[in-house]
Amino acid sequence: MAEQLTAPAAPVSIYAEASPNPESMKFVLNSQLLADGVSVDYPNVEAAANSPLAQELFNFDYVGRVFIAQNFVTITKTSDLQWAHLIPELRTFLKSYIEAAGPIFLVDPAAEQKAAQQAAATGDSSEADQQTSQKIIDLLDNYVRPAVEQDGGNITFKSYQDGIVTVNLQGSCSGCPSATVTLKSGIENLLKRMVPEVKEVVAEGVTI
Repeated sequence: MAEQLTAPAAPVSIYAEASPNPESMKFVLNSQLLADGVSVDYPNVEAAANSPLAQELFNFDYVGRVFIAQNFVTITKTSDLQWAHLIPELRTFLKSYIEAAGPIFLVDPAAEQKAAQQAAATGDSSEADQQTSQKIIDLLDNYVRPAVEQDGGNITFKSYQDGIVTVNLQGSCSGCPSATVTLKSGIENLLKRMVPEVKEVVAEGVTI
């Protein structure tokens, strides 16, 4: 049986931080949930089979999406209720759950995520495309992901082919009104400037 990954049983402080997506709220903790650079995005309870914490959050009828990263949880709501009414309840739940060392994941997502990204970079592409893919991954990891995480989301590399980069937007970035603008004016311009082979950046996971 796989060893369950749990957060340390210690006093936990949590604060809520607004994101560019008005339907998403970022709950920042003083404890580590995942290794740096690793994140998981659950668009529904069925996808959250590996995370007892996320499954518990989906028991709140207004929770529509759960994103977990190194030291924060981004929750996207589905109802018209105001965050001012929801934050205290969610913050209390998260604090109690993590202080009680409730299981965060059944299996550590890190190895699986690393393998998936490596497979995406290599695949059946040519050696030149593989080198370009690795450049893109490095740029996304070093320059784009830290900024996106500040907004409660994440960006992952999916593929590169014929000058087109496909990325996946997660957490608050999925459904964010400004996601498309950020993708085109920020990320696409950066990659075009740093990797001349790139012609366009498109995204999956955008629900707007």
